[in-house]
Amino acid sequence: MRNIVLIAGKEFRDGLRNRWVIAITLLLGIFALTLSFLGSAPAGAVKGSALAITVVSLSSLSIFLVPLIALLLSYDAIVGEVERGTMALLLSYPVSRGDVIIGKFAGHCLILGISTLSGYGVAGLLVQMLQGDGMDAGWGPFAVLIGSSVLLGACFLALGYLVSTVVRERATAAGLAIGVWLFFVLIYDMALLGGLVADGGRWLTPEIVTGLLLSNPADVYRLLNLSGFSSVGALSGMGDLGEHLKIGPAGLFGVLVLWVVVPFMGALLLFRRKQI
Repeated sequence: MRNIVLIAGKEFRDGLRNRWVIAITLLLGIFALTLSFLGSAPAGAVKGSALAITVVSLSSLSIFLVPLIALLLSYDAIVGEVERGTMALLLSYPVSRGDVIIGKFAGHCLILGISTLSGYGVAGLLVQMLQGDGMDAGWGPFAVLIGSSVLLGACFLALGYLVSTVVRERATAAGLAIGVWLFFVLIYDMALLGGLVADGGRWLTPEIVTGLLLSNPADVYRLLNLSGFSSVGALSGMGDLGEHLKIGPAGLFGVLVLWVVVPFMGALLLFRRKQI
């Protein structure tokens, strides 16, 4: 356990030294503030708390941005160190391979978690103070947004680690990481929508569609944040979908956790057998 903590601390310090923490925090914070104030500007007859409107805006942003940041952090976590020769040096010390990969993953999760909490949290506080909806308005969905954004990032960190253990070259890992992002964030939903239109309700039952949605961590994140609360669902237009789901917010959180555990366990098993 001590080795894991030491390696996680080293990864976090490297993130500070390389300005990753500051860059991610500023990026998320700037986008969050911009979308918050644009989304909460008076327009039409839409009624809702400023934070609820912010949740809708930030959920759409996070689906694209958080997975990309996570993959940029993790795609060369293993193969990059193997290429540079630092992995062989690290493994020459009395640490196990499990300690190394778990510690590195924990450090990257800490970087992403602190950056997300800082960027989104500060934006939420500023919106709350400036809009004056009352301290309790919209904080439940906003807290879920922050927690699920960290989990979504952890999902793609795990996928990035899996990619990094499979390949032998850093350039290949970068290409695969981009492919993973494109598939889960863009291609999957377009293919699903095309299938639904082509099927016309003949074979794709609601149960099958639900299963297909749960097979993509980005869709699980979208369902959790845009349909998990009535106040947000009314603004996002996904409230009816949330009512027909047979799995609640706690279950969706559980699915996201599985999307972290399964790819990371695959990466751990492959790394233990990998020739350095």
